[in-house]
Amino acid sequence: MVDKKKFAFDKINFLLLGIGMLAVIVGFLLMSGPSSTMTHFEPDIFSVRRIKVAPVVCLIGFLFMIYAVVRKPKE
Repeated sequence: MVDKKKFAFDKINFLLLGIGMLAVIVGFLLMSGPSSTMTHFEPDIFSVRRIKVAPVVCLIGFLFMIYAVVRKPKE
């Protein structure tokens, strides 16, 4: 039988890790889009979604993941 007190993470830690990973993936998807080439300039590379919203979403995801690792499970 496995003792639950020997695990470093509990269910909440894994849930927070999953939420953080999902937020990081969503942030990177928000950053993606068409790029500029030598013959065509794409003004969408400077959109608010790509330079402000997506990095903040990624940062929140990374903070969730850090908190999930640091959080101590309840006894």
